[in-house]
Amino acid sequence: MRCCDQHLRRTEPAPGSSCNEPVTPAPRSRRNGWSARPSPQQLVSYFTYIYLVVVGFGIYIPLLPSPWDSLAYGHLGFFFVLHLVTHIATVLIDPAEPIVRARNYASTLPTFDKSQHAHVILDLHCKICDIDVGPRAKHSKACNKCVTDFDHHCKYMNNCVGRRNYWFFFVAVVTAAIGMFLLLLIVLFIIIEHFLNPAILRTAPQFQDDIHTCMSCGTVLSVQSVPVCPGLNNSTWLVFLPLAPVHTSSPGLLVVSCFTFLLTLVFLVVMTHLLGFHIFLLSKKLTTYEYMMKKRQEEMDRDLELGQKQSRPTSAESAKTQPSVDVSVDCESSLTSQASQSSMEYQDERRELALRISMAMCAEALGESLSWTGLQQVVVDGEQSREKSVEAAPIIQQPLGSSVLAVEQQLSMDTRSESALSQQ
Repeated sequence: MRCCDQHLRRTEPAPGSSCNEPVTPAPRSRRNGWSARPSPQQLVSYFTYIYLVVVGFGIYIPLLPSPWDSLAYGHLGFFFVLHLVTHIATVLIDPAEPIVRARNYASTLPTFDKSQHAHVILDLHCKICDIDVGPRAKHSKACNKCVTDFDHHCKYMNNCVGRRNYWFFFVAVVTAAIGMFLLLLIVLFIIIEHFLNPAILRTAPQFQDDIHTCMSCGTVLSVQSVPVCPGLNNSTWLVFLPLAPVHTSSPGLLVVSCFTFLLTLVFLVVMTHLLGFHIFLLSKKLTTYEYMMKKRQEEMDRDLELGQKQSRPTSAESAKTQPSVDVSVDCESSLTSQASQSSMEYQDERRELALRISMAMCAEALGESLSWTGLQQVVVDGEQSREKSVEAAPIIQQPLGSSVLAVEQQLSMDTRSESALSQQ
């Protein structure tokens, strides 16, 4: 029965309960770098090695003059062969814990349940492998096994690097860096001499015996007579000497040489950086994993400290508003201090005036010759000094809002005393 293109009276299974849905199998542990399909980085390393061996020993070294060609074969061959041996050893050696290596790698391991355990390895016990491990061991997620003295998982080796294969890995990096450096020098020499002195690159016996046709004019001539041909100027070269000589043009040789130079330079920079980094780790007695964890912890501490510094200005800005209250209090205190200082000066002047008047009265009582004009002059001088002090006295605001002079009452009392003296 259909209604609006929908099935009625039909039950459907709950989502996720279908038996046809693919079930992801539990990951298995890998024994070495060739136990699983190769990674893209591993394929790149293999193709690069093969290409450098072909062009290095098939094109560039045969063009070197004697005895540099023999030296190049010996030294470059030694480092390339040693790199190949150590590379294969790093890929084949299993760096896992001894108990893990003794097990059958065909059996699957349980998946890690984060709801039950916070970490894979807790108290030196791995929850997945169910074994006790060393203090520097780590359960590799890529290989799904506990690795002794875990350093890192190398994608170019497609294998973990631990205690058992670390030195093979280190020697492989050293030989790769040295071999690429020597090959870079050889290619650079070929490019420079191709323009400056191409005859020095044509010392191989095959060049002397070769007879070919000029590509510009069709003349059959030998290599020695190449400069004689008007249409041919250093345009024919031989590669893959001495086993399979192949003719090539000068632009073709230069294109391959420039590409090889750039490729070797890029890998040389990478290998040199990697070698310097591992030399630094050896000097600090650290693994790559320990160094990364240390840097991560330092970044977390730095971010935490930066967050605390950003939160401090808010409290500082709120505290900056408080000094305004203190400034007003200071102004009031300074005003009060000025008023008290002026009143003290006025009291001193008043005492000086009273002292002069008392001295005049005492002199008159003792019968000394003191005229009334002299006494009057003393009083006038006292009044003038008093008026100056009164003018300098501040105005004090009373609580009720009336403004009066600070010494109004004192002046009235002095005036009364002076009038009483004049009456006498």
